[in-house]
Amino acid sequence: MNNAVIKVEKSGLSTSIQDLGRMGYQQYGMVVSGAMDPFALQVGNLLVGNERNAAGIEAVIMGPKLVFLKDTVIAICGADLSPQLDGKDIPMWKSFFVQKGQSLSFGQPKKGVYTYIAVAGGIDTPVVMGSRSTYVKAGIGGVNGRFLQKDDMLHSSDVKEKIRLRRLPDNLIPIYQSDQKIRVILGPDRDAFSQRTVETFLTGTYEITKQTDRMGMRLNGPKIQHVSKADIISDSIFLGTIQVPANGQPIILLADRQTTGGYTRIATVISVDVARVAQNLPGGKLQFEEISVQEAQALHIKQEKILRQLAVGARIY
Repeated sequence: MNNAVIKVEKSGLSTSIQDLGRMGYQQYGMVVSGAMDPFALQVGNLLVGNERNAAGIEAVIMGPKLVFLKDTVIAICGADLSPQLDGKDIPMWKSFFVQKGQSLSFGQPKKGVYTYIAVAGGIDTPVVMGSRSTYVKAGIGGVNGRFLQKDDMLHSSDVKEKIRLRRLPDNLIPIYQSDQKIRVILGPDRDAFSQRTVETFLTGTYEITKQTDRMGMRLNGPKIQHVSKADIISDSIFLGTIQVPANGQPIILLADRQTTGGYTRIATVISVDVARVAQNLPGGKLQFEEISVQEAQALHIKQEKILRQLAVGARIY
């Protein structure tokens, strides 16, 4: 049975298939990858009745043009890239029906960088090491391990239940590119920096450079001095880790980050703020604020409750 649901008419910029990542393989040198904005992907999936980890389409700044080959339900969450269905503006953070033959396109990017197109049944590509996420540098996951191209055919799993159309309440929709500070937990290499240097980091304004991609985001701002040296014995790298190499300019590591690193780590962006970092364009400005592990955990639990509540009643059985 042919389950093709979408034909790619135009590929857009670095459009790929992503889920929540390739967990459990960092010890073998395989990166996690996955959605740059995990919250937006999960919300999109829940709005169309999928499991939270289902694969969706990640579009970057310039979205693709997609033609639907069968009736389905979709939701678009994340950056506002001016989505249109058959040339008419459509809402975000809401599920809606699309009919066979209709086309989804994107216009002028308004807010954010990464948007997610969730499709009922999820995007069905081969599972590699427990994930469908595309990791282009290794050529695995997604569609032949690459960004989408014109005439690619995307498939979904069958959906037998009727989908209840839903939306995310306005007060829960993330605000991208805001003036709010990015919250961090200091360390784990806190001792590599003096208190004065840490204060420089927490009070300074850092500009996002053009050396930014799915692997990480290089910043430029007040120089961060090391107590002795920038290098450490290679150690674990996490989503949101902020490394400081010898030039004193921080690097925030993101979805396609390496598994280990040899630069001192001054702080880690808390999980609920990673998306707010990733959704900024080069030239954007970031400031940081220290919070406790307990505060970060409470914020994570709050976001988890939102997702769990959204998961209730997504389908009519």
